[in-house]
Amino acid sequence: MKFFLPVLCFVLATANISCNQIDLFELHTSIPDSEWKSDNNCKGTFSINDTNSMYNIYVIIRHTDAYAYNNIWLNLGSQAPGDTMNFQKINCVLGNDQQGWEGVGMNDIWEVRKKINEMPCKFKKIGAYSYQINHIMREDPLKNILSVGIRIQKIEN
Repeated sequence: MKFFLPVLCFVLATANISCNQIDLFELHTSIPDSEWKSDNNCKGTFSINDTNSMYNIYVIIRHTDAYAYNNIWLNLGSQAPGDTMNFQKINCVLGNDQQGWEGVGMNDIWEVRKKINEMPCKFKKIGAYSYQINHIMREDPLKNILSVGIRIQKIEN
């Protein structure tokens, strides 16, 4: 009986945690042949059902160690339900010569998450939001980019 009660408490606690929904959207678009052409838009949609909560928005970039630059300029478009696409230019620093690449690396592949909103934001409308990402670098196609994505993460109170 001494053994049964702690195990039962652990199982119930684990079951409760595993049933909680994670309020997160993340989608990656693979780049064919690791050569991202400027007219190859990475697109997607996500749904917002809670306009009272705050969200953090991230751009996710996977690249190889052979990527030639310390940054990448992106044109990020977002479209609320019933609105037009609005664009903003973003400079994502991926690393520097002194400290190397930012993010998480495995062998020669690196993934970096860049928060694009300084402060958490609210979505004003319920419904399907669209996004579009393309690079605005001088090199075209941009070599050694494996995938690009977006992450929308609800902030828990």
